[in-house]
Amino acid sequence: MSIEDRAKAAGKNIEGKAQEALGNVTGDPEDKAEGKAKQAESEVRHGIEDVKDNVKKKLD
Repeated sequence: MSIEDRAKAAGKNIEGKAQEALGNVTGDPEDKAEGKAKQAESEVRHGIEDVKDNVKKKLD
């Protein structure tokens, strides 16, 4: 597991939430959709890190 990778995923999630909120405020559906996509990407990255952690634990 990489703390750096988890931090990047958390940053992507925050970025996505901010962009989605901006889309809600401005009424821009494109910003809103891009924000949701970034949040989904963050969830996938966290999932990958979880799998890496589980594999490492099983190998130890």
